[in-house]
Amino acid sequence: MSARFGVYFHIPYCLQRCTYCDFATFVHTEIKPPEFYVERVKKEIFQKRQLFPARPVDTIYFGGGTPSLIPAHLIVELISELAKFGYTTGPSTEITIEINPATVDEKKLEIYLKAGVNRFSVGAQTFSDRLLKMVHREHNAEQTLQTLDLLRRYNLNFSFDVLFALPTQTIDELRYDVSVAVELGSKHISPYCLTVPEGHPLSKNRPLDEEQLHMFDQIHSELLKKNFQQYEISNYALPGFESQHNLLYWTDAEYWGLGLSSHSYSKSSPWGSRFWNLSNFDLYTAQADRALEISQLSEYDSKQIENLSKAQSLTDYCYTSLRLNSGLSVENLVQKFGPKTLDLVLEASSALRSKGLIDYDGRNFKLSRAGQMISNQVFEKFTFFDSDLG
Repeated sequence: MSARFGVYFHIPYCLQRCTYCDFATFVHTEIKPPEFYVERVKKEIFQKRQLFPARPVDTIYFGGGTPSLIPAHLIVELISELAKFGYTTGPSTEITIEINPATVDEKKLEIYLKAGVNRFSVGAQTFSDRLLKMVHREHNAEQTLQTLDLLRRYNLNFSFDVLFALPTQTIDELRYDVSVAVELGSKHISPYCLTVPEGHPLSKNRPLDEEQLHMFDQIHSELLKKNFQQYEISNYALPGFESQHNLLYWTDAEYWGLGLSSHSYSKSSPWGSRFWNLSNFDLYTAQADRALEISQLSEYDSKQIENLSKAQSLTDYCYTSLRLNSGLSVENLVQKFGPKTLDLVLEASSALRSKGLIDYDGRNFKLSRAGQMISNQVFEKFTFFDSDLG
């Protein structure tokens, strides 16, 4: 089992609220300044440091929001604050920051690089100005091109997010987005299908479900032609450029989420514990200001923690493993949950295998291409309960 460890920092500041966003983010002028917020995150590091013993950190990820919107020295301060308490980084540590077009210049970039940031996730979504306006993005396609040109001039490792199934979006527009992102040097592409509730302004004139599947298939085909490999349902990379931080989430590794609304996973309890921070800005910062140290998870606020049962842990393990193209390993499954668990998984997957949605070779369970297209329906079959485990 993996002993890798990562840290996630949530930076909730944005230029605007995109119409499709449901993350805990705010227009930067509507909440207290980044300096105030970062000081509270530093307090949180101090208060909760005993929950994860000090160790070298494999990955750090600054997500949001738009982390590149706040002063670069604040990002550096958070990396330094971790190191102060023994969470050290080195040449092999992957440090990712999400950036939006027109929020990074050479000066800011050089501050990041000096601090060890070595991966950039570009949240541009599309090169279509028409579609960018529709979802209330502040940047335009020309600014995206300028940002990618800057990253390429520095020969940096960057990922590009592609949003599809937008209202009136065409296959040609989507192909263009993928093609340009790859041509301009992206080593990693993350396609995201627009998900909005019924009645949402963006729910009108969207491609039908069948067309959405066709769009995903087109992205898949275009990227495979360009030597990208699909390593997870929604992630493609050139060999060696997979997101190591995201792989932590899918391979049962521990991670520490810091900042507003962030989530953590610890293996200190028998089947693991999930715990999280408040998503209300004022309540989160007030909680940080209380300066109470937490030495063990039993002291965590009971409304913000869930100690997993064996059945819940098994369910999570199956969901996350099956997202990966490498699939659910029988050896790892039995090592973590015991030999009887294999019978449960074989039973749960039986009908799916007969329908060609899951492949099984005796060593790994893997979603077929057809299974990936309806993955949420497949995952439902791997929901286990305490009664299943006897």
